[in-house]
Amino acid sequence: MQALRGTGVALVTPFKADLSVDLEAFGRLLDFNLDNGVDYLVVNGTTGESVTTSPEERTLLLAFAKERVAGRKPIVYGLGSNDTNYVLEQIKKLDFTGINAILSVCPYYNKPSQEGVFLHYTAIADASPVPVILYNVPGRTGINMTAATTLRLAQHPNIIGTKDACANMEQYMSILEERPKGFLVISGDDMHTVPLASVGGDGIISVLANAFPARFSRMTRLALEGNFTEAGALQRSFGKINPLMYEEANPVGVKLALQQAGICEPYVRLPLAPASASLVQRVKEAAAPLLA
Repeated sequence: MQALRGTGVALVTPFKADLSVDLEAFGRLLDFNLDNGVDYLVVNGTTGESVTTSPEERTLLLAFAKERVAGRKPIVYGLGSNDTNYVLEQIKKLDFTGINAILSVCPYYNKPSQEGVFLHYTAIADASPVPVILYNVPGRTGINMTAATTLRLAQHPNIIGTKDACANMEQYMSILEERPKGFLVISGDDMHTVPLASVGGDGIISVLANAFPARFSRMTRLALEGNFTEAGALQRSFGKINPLMYEEANPVGVKLALQQAGICEPYVRLPLAPASASLVQRVKEAAAPLLA
């Protein structure tokens, strides 16, 4: 799907001081990204703290996003679990109107075999009424979905791409070399956006784009156009802030940057802890030139 090439943003879920969902801030976040060049929006991803939002809250956020976006950009919905049957039950319950694709994380904690991963995704793709994007993130799941498994799944007519955060360029290139026509290879790591585009990748689902949508989207567009001189310079401009996004766990860092941008407050839900004073100061310093 060409509509899902470019910059997707893994949206945070803003909270109020009492840790209830802040829909007013979520609306500002949606508008900020829509007005600044992102290509599509991801609701209920890892950056949205999906593991600590309730089913009712996830339904509320999705409905709000659909209404606010009003078809202006594609919406990808995060729908994954380490329990295959749970995902299948959620698919039965979900209203897919206005959802262009689902992003489904590789099963975590159970540590299934590659055959188990294949069967898990096949069951989801068979059941889903919209296309499926695989999500390989070994740092969170404890397993790596191999290039061979990804390519095997790429043959399924309802699996249209992979978001891969394995941080292994050899694995990326193996997938790119043998992927079927139209199968998207999307970076799951902001700092691999330009390198992956240089070998044929299709863009990024980004954390940083929450707070810096115009700069990040421009970088991705330039890279996909083959202008690696300008794209590379923009990629390097994120070098200081990117590690701070993960130092005390995502989305602690990017919510600090969003606070500085005037979009939302930096509250996160336990077990994520509020940012340390040191991180607050360092994000402030690193974000200032990017927001200028």
